[in-house]
Amino acid sequence: MIKASLTALLALLPTLACAAPQPYRIDHMEPPLWWAGMHNTRLQLMVHGPQIADLEPALDYPGARIAKVSRVANRNYLFIDLEIAPDAKPGQLQLLFQRGATTLRYNYALLARAQGSAQRAGFNSTDAIYQVMPDRYANGDPANDSVAGYADKLDRADGSGRHGGDIQGIINHLDYVAAMGFTQLWPTPLLESNMPHGSYHGYASTDHYRIDPRYGSNESFRQLATQARAKGIGVIQDVVLNHIGSKHWWMQDMPMQDWLTYQGKYVPTAHHRVAVQDPYASEQDKRNFTQGWFVQGMPDLNQANPYVANYLIQNSIWWIEYAGLSGLRVDTYGYSNTGFLSRWSGAVMAEYPELNLVGEEWSPLIPVVAHWQRGKQNFDGYVSHMPSMMDFPLNDALRRALVAPDGAEQSLTTLYETLSQDYLYPDAGKLVLFEGNHDLSRIYSALDADQDLFRMAMALVATLPRIPQFYAGTEIQMTSTTRGRDDASYRHDFPGGWSGDKVNAFTGAGLTQQQAAAQAYIRKLLNWRKTASVIHHGKLMHFGPEQNTYVYFRYDGAKKVMVALNKNRSDTTLPTERFQEMLNGARAGVDVIGGQRVSLDGQVTLPARSALILEIE
Repeated sequence: MIKASLTALLALLPTLACAAPQPYRIDHMEPPLWWAGMHNTRLQLMVHGPQIADLEPALDYPGARIAKVSRVANRNYLFIDLEIAPDAKPGQLQLLFQRGATTLRYNYALLARAQGSAQRAGFNSTDAIYQVMPDRYANGDPANDSVAGYADKLDRADGSGRHGGDIQGIINHLDYVAAMGFTQLWPTPLLESNMPHGSYHGYASTDHYRIDPRYGSNESFRQLATQARAKGIGVIQDVVLNHIGSKHWWMQDMPMQDWLTYQGKYVPTAHHRVAVQDPYASEQDKRNFTQGWFVQGMPDLNQANPYVANYLIQNSIWWIEYAGLSGLRVDTYGYSNTGFLSRWSGAVMAEYPELNLVGEEWSPLIPVVAHWQRGKQNFDGYVSHMPSMMDFPLNDALRRALVAPDGAEQSLTTLYETLSQDYLYPDAGKLVLFEGNHDLSRIYSALDADQDLFRMAMALVATLPRIPQFYAGTEIQMTSTTRGRDDASYRHDFPGGWSGDKVNAFTGAGLTQQQAAAQAYIRKLLNWRKTASVIHHGKLMHFGPEQNTYVYFRYDGAKKVMVALNKNRSDTTLPTERFQEMLNGARAGVDVIGGQRVSLDGQVTLPARSALILEIE
């Protein structure tokens, strides 16, 4: 009898638990706020909290309505599609979540957009981009070096550890960035990355709407963009669409079974990057490239899931609007679902038609990179809306050409022939050409610590028809290993960014004479470039390399600039008759670095191991 009663009671427990009042609450509401007057009038809210799907949302606000409510298998999530009319006024949208006598109220902010936000100008060929790794650039606030609840603590002795650089450190040195001639700033990801170790690089986000507190706060990021803009510098956000960190809050309560690729199972990518545009590719290779994971600690997002796609699109737009950004740099671009990439790039550009987006497709093959640029007529009909891509093919050619032995077949001719294929791009002038970045050996080391080759590389990046990008530390010839992959050596702390540093690149204190000269060269070059409209928008004409020299011109209807590289270890004299198509009888030019007048009357003498940049008289 007792046993039977106990069995009956146990059978009732699940029913009794469900009947008891639920501790309803909202743990996450994302996006956390929005703006009136956006191009896309539809906004999808992700609401997360215990059994939140039990509740029915309601809204009473002029110009805004609930268009759709979606419930998924995980009852801790609710997706609400809001329709916000173009004439809806900013204010507080009071969302009600109801079930019987239970009511949750949530005030959702609908803000006013900044004036001219939709038509904001993105970075372009008039700019020079400065890339920094915030953790390794400058420590402006030692109080946030280690934060409670974040396992990865300060350890400057560890090449993969946190070193303490932060947003305040960047803000403190904006005057330096501006004085060097840079007009755009690209910090590597700043979003929360609460991973056990190696979190400093930021490419394993654990919260899409929160700046990592070891860098600062959402507000400090916005202050960075505001203060940079006041000094003529735009801010480009580094975005990761492909993957997250394994400690992302989603991983504790997955929204849907197919939120991640391979149903959340770790399947590594084989990196067959050509598969998505290869007419002979197997479906298995295509799937593995876009759905395979980089490492187990970076789960791959399934952007074929429309909720994931909406979330990522809205997140990118949110940060542009919130922080006042001038563009986005997209990490591991081609690894994401290809259909999603078309939709994502189209949605962002529809919201901000004058913005710029640049994607990372790490391939030395021009057709592979060109596939992703807006306007490319792809054989498979794929349509992209990406204005720009990182020019890995030309970066690769530059690094190989300059260190090739004198007289080698692939010396300067490699550069010449790579540029000759610009017709494969819809608009080569919108590509971002970089001398280096956080994933590559330092350019000075890659060029065998040859300061003459270094100057040639800087001149090429600054004067070719591209958007130039430089990696922080390049200006003082920071070094690294060149064998294998060694991230720690590519990412040394910027000298002067920490209290007690004996060398301070910001002030010049402690720099060697050679480092100071390199810094002065780049400062002179980029500040000249700021006003050199012929470099910004002019056409290119180049002449095939001869005698271990390479000559090209940037020209428009008003001005001409001649750039001549001489890799010989002695002065080399060239007859100017060959270049009359451009010179048209001009007898001299002015060296933009040294300021001296250089004769072009019949011949021109190129100094040994040099890059000569002349404004033609």
